[in-house]
Amino acid sequence: MSDVSDTAERSPETIGTAPEKRNGGPSILRRAAILFLKQREASILLIAVVLFVYFTISTHAFFSHGSFVNIAQYMAPYVIIGIGLVLLMVCGEIDLSVGFVWMLSPFVMRFFVDSGIPTLIAIVITVLILGIVIGGANGIITTVFGVPSLITTLGTGYIIFGYALTISAAQQVNVPQVSLGLGHWFGFEAWSEFIWATVLVVIFQVILVRTRWGLYTISVGGNLLGAREAGIRVNRIKIGNFMLCSGLGALAGIIEAFKNNIIDPSAGQLNVLLIALAGVVIGGTAMAGGSGTMIGMWLGMLVLAILNDGFNLRGISSNKFEIILGAAILLAMIANTYLNRLRSAGRLQAKS
Repeated sequence: MSDVSDTAERSPETIGTAPEKRNGGPSILRRAAILFLKQREASILLIAVVLFVYFTISTHAFFSHGSFVNIAQYMAPYVIIGIGLVLLMVCGEIDLSVGFVWMLSPFVMRFFVDSGIPTLIAIVITVLILGIVIGGANGIITTVFGVPSLITTLGTGYIIFGYALTISAAQQVNVPQVSLGLGHWFGFEAWSEFIWATVLVVIFQVILVRTRWGLYTISVGGNLLGAREAGIRVNRIKIGNFMLCSGLGALAGIIEAFKNNIIDPSAGQLNVLLIALAGVVIGGTAMAGGSGTMIGMWLGMLVLAILNDGFNLRGISSNKFEIILGAAILLAMIANTYLNRLRSAGRLQAKS
């Protein structure tokens, strides 16, 4: 009789409920874990945390101000051009010329400064001109003439490369003396470039997820035919993102020139592009288009910077960094793909 009365006194919600769920402890933790894993940046954040903890424990000099500065300065320029790459890849395109724009932009800026234009105005003009001319050319050739962006930007990249070598005679030059005072805002200071990069990431993250331009960009990459049928001007979106990518590449090149106090015709090029592209892919941006975040890209660059700094402090050959870089890309993509499958299958659903 007592068992029957006990059962009758229970509310319907508590019958069949495990003790740990009634207590609320494990259930709350489980919901928090599922909520975290549902975030697109979850896997890459976990990788960054694990690497940070590993190098902190294994390398005494890693957890220091100097090490943090090295990490910030390594990742900052790649973050800046990574923003443009994310925009393009989300809408289904790619730009291989951005590393060559990085190379050319300081020479163009110096030309304007030598012509008597104030440095800040020269920087703005350089970013606008290279963004509009080079990015616009890439976008028009790709969208109007139907040439794949991989081929288009490879061709324009080498045109830029040859032009930069021609106007510089393949010789290094210093940043103009009259521009050095502005350099403290553009790379001289330890954290200035990192601040630029992070502020731009926040701005473009908002643009990507909160503005019509960003939503159209995602729509074009996710469903090109559907975007056209919905009345989205696909070519305008793609050409605009090509312009933004080239403009950001120009800005990154100028900031790097200020940081190093040298304008180098061997800077940038495909090596810069490949490292930036690695960080973008590790950060979860889909190569096929339709998905990606600036925050994920920022975390991807952070992973590369931690690996680079940790390897240097441990005296590991830079040649091995390339091996780890390739492995990091594969592992990150496997993790992102697996989590995306779980999300699609509805298995990462927090139960009430």
